[in-house]
Amino acid sequence: MAAAHILVVDDEPDIRSLVKEILIDEGYLVDTAEHAAAARAALRAQRPDLVLLDVWMPDTDGISLLREWAQSGRDPLAVVMMSGHGTIETAVEATRLGAYDFIEKPISLAKLLLTVERALETTRLKQENEGLRRRIPDAIEPIGSSRALIDLKAQLERAANVDASVLLEGEPGTGKQLLARYLHERSSRRSGPFVVVSGAALMKPDAARDLFGSEENGEARYGLLEQAQGGTLYLDEIGGLSATLQSRLAAALHARQFARVDGHTAVKLEARIVAGTAKSLSQEVAEGRFDEALMYELRVLPLRVPSLRERPEDIPDLLRWFAETYADRDQLPYRRFTVAAQNRLRQYAWPGNVRELSNLVQRLLILGQGDEADLSEIEAALGPPRSIKNDAPALDLGLPLREAREQFEREYLMHQLKMAGGSVGKLAKAVGLERTHLYRKLRSLGVELKDGD
Repeated sequence: MAAAHILVVDDEPDIRSLVKEILIDEGYLVDTAEHAAAARAALRAQRPDLVLLDVWMPDTDGISLLREWAQSGRDPLAVVMMSGHGTIETAVEATRLGAYDFIEKPISLAKLLLTVERALETTRLKQENEGLRRRIPDAIEPIGSSRALIDLKAQLERAANVDASVLLEGEPGTGKQLLARYLHERSSRRSGPFVVVSGAALMKPDAARDLFGSEENGEARYGLLEQAQGGTLYLDEIGGLSATLQSRLAAALHARQFARVDGHTAVKLEARIVAGTAKSLSQEVAEGRFDEALMYELRVLPLRVPSLRERPEDIPDLLRWFAETYADRDQLPYRRFTVAAQNRLRQYAWPGNVRELSNLVQRLLILGQGDEADLSEIEAALGPPRSIKNDAPALDLGLPLREAREQFEREYLMHQLKMAGGSVGKLAKAVGLERTHLYRKLRSLGVELKDGD
């Protein structure tokens, strides 16, 4: 993880030099400013993780400067005030304006280092929570023991040891954000912020300002890239970026620096980028909808996230985890699932993947009765099998070849099964497959058969 960046603002050269030397010895990156004008310039150049701000300065005093920052509309800064002539009124006003703490001069080395450490930790926790969309608490790690999930976790562990960009490719609802968090927690950046940018945010007209920040009237507003400095920025559904934003992000990733909107100062990029997509970016590039340079910048480490139907053996573990989570979080009665119910859910196709399973469990805990959810309750919750019309839905041409083939085979066999009146024997003759092989094919595709078929 990158070292924390601290700005020391004090008009006394000896104090600036002493504090800078102490903090550098502790491994921090330190800049100094001798007055308010220099502090403003330093903030435009780069957002610090912490500001040590003197109260009494000749041009603009520290309280006035802190008030200016608080009223500017910029993202809040972590500020610790320093003064040799502090009063209770001054300390109260500084706290009201957002200062984290107040250090008296002459400065105690132990007090300084402890206050800096605590202020940075508080800032990190605030940054980490910004942008997070937590419908349920994050699991410590992905739930399940299937071969597909074990292989993916091993790939994530290896990716965590390097600092390259990662692209998570998988269907909607497969848990790409959770996997990005899992990667972050196992990387050297784990103590830094984990910031999430939703797909909807990336499609907003002012998404560039949100992502890169902006400068206006000499004031810098820090974007999500700077909020994630020293940590990880997860870009959900990266395919939703506008062409202009794609080009700008590609240039930033290539140069490892960027400029804020309407700004002219280069800001060093110190956040790791992890992106998620349900689309095939190769297909999007081929059809002119995605920047090829950005695809290559993101796909340094491409990882495919399996759908839930590819790992049905994980469903019992997921059922237990979701039931325990909702019972604990929402004070709902915990319910078990009978073996028959679990087997039925293992055979279901799960078009909505883990997200759909999560919603189903929550609904069954809210509306169900008794300690167990049985097969009849599961059948009622899932509803009737999806019917296939003669004008079957068009294939999603944005899928990878294997998934597109599976989608076609599933729709084709479900349509033929309906034409055969639900008879597997008639279906086998119609499609030209031996029955044993057909059963295996239907099971692998999640095509459901009624009892007695």
